[in-house]
Amino acid sequence: MDPAEIKSLIENGLEGAEASVFSEDNTHYAALVICADFAGKRPIARHQMVYRCLGELMGNEIHAMSIRAHTADEWRDLQVKAGG
Repeated sequence: MDPAEIKSLIENGLEGAEASVFSEDNTHYAALVICADFAGKRPIARHQMVYRCLGELMGNEIHAMSIRAHTADEWRDLQVKAGG
């Protein structure tokens, strides 16, 4: 599955989300998802929100996915700490 398709599913499933999805083999993916709806939620809840956008694709077309899920403020703070 093309990463652009997964990006679209995530952004359509989470209002206001911005996603970046990468894959070297179109089976194993890495996603960065920025969404205001993540505020106040633990990492597992954030991942579940992303998984819901992908439904039955998880474990099938999408064999594995690492997810970084942050609010915009969290992501900006991480970028500042990283120096970029």
